[in-house]
Amino acid sequence: MFQLSKFNTLISLVLQGNKNWAWAPVLLARVSLGLFFAISGGHKLLVPARSEALVKVMMEAGIPFPEFMSIFLASVEFFGGMFLIVGFLSTFCAIALTIAMLVAIFTVELHTIPQGLSVLNWLSYFLYLPQVMYVLIFGWLIATGPGRHSIDHFIARALSIENGTFARGATGSTAV
Repeated sequence: MFQLSKFNTLISLVLQGNKNWAWAPVLLARVSLGLFFAISGGHKLLVPARSEALVKVMMEAGIPFPEFMSIFLASVEFFGGMFLIVGFLSTFCAIALTIAMLVAIFTVELHTIPQGLSVLNWLSYFLYLPQVMYVLIFGWLIATGPGRHSIDHFIARALSIENGTFARGATGSTAV
């Protein structure tokens, strides 16, 4: 019976994973994407050659007010990335960065895919774009939340918020 129990546990791990470790990939994804965007945004803000290149790309893409929009985008990347690293306003940052990546996909990246491809080949090129993967990971982070190793988690605990609702008080009513 003991051996069967270990086998069942192994099968369960293979088929369903281990929920006790679910925090680890959330933390790794949030921090690594945060670092990437903080560094990228910082370079666009502080390195003149990067700033000029971004303005040029925005002009070529036909984005209005390219000088302002380049500073805005770089700021969203930098501050959104910094906040993601520590897990502060994570959902808001993930939404803002998702919008930035969708704009990049539709204004710049789609034009890099060769014309005349079959649907599967076009999809292969599209899914290979890093911005697509960022959007998917941000969607996952929005759905799962920033994890227990985040400022957002500590704020939610301090406010007695669990799973999107306020914790029930002694009377059984929901605090508003």
